[in-house]
Amino acid sequence: MPKKTIKRFMPDHTKIRNHKHLKIFGSLVHEPNLWCLNRRSAAGAFAVGLFCAFIPIPFQMLLAAGMAIMFRVNLPLSVALVWLTNPITMPPIFYAVYRVGAWLLGNPPRHFAFEASWDWLVQSLESVGPAFMLGCIVCALTAALVGYFGISWLWRYSVARSWQKRKER
Repeated sequence: MPKKTIKRFMPDHTKIRNHKHLKIFGSLVHEPNLWCLNRRSAAGAFAVGLFCAFIPIPFQMLLAAGMAIMFRVNLPLSVALVWLTNPITMPPIFYAVYRVGAWLLGNPPRHFAFEASWDWLVQSLESVGPAFMLGCIVCALTAALVGYFGISWLWRYSVARSWQKRKER
């Protein structure tokens, strides 16, 4: 059942609630709906976390926490899912996102070499930025929708299967 699997990997909510970086949200983190785990909160947390994972901004976890509070979905799960794009997975994922954006715009993908300079960043944003940003938005929305409906279906399926097993016993 997804609830048991997710709960096994989730940290203690009192530790997260008292985390120093969540102090900016004040008493909003004391909302009980942010800490319960049910089909609606898990599916919404997957949507929020996967959406924020594809948004190329610093502090994605704070964005995910803010959106989880705004939509009243499971906070720890939505923040944890942001780590889909971590320093190891970010380059291939964002390159794929750029390719999606270039395909949608009808542009051939450009080859570029990475340089750690401000000039390179500005020049790259002008040349590949529109395709990259469009790809980020499309992939974020797609991942959020697939995550929401996928977890919702999986949750319903596992509940129906457990009821069926209970009937058979």
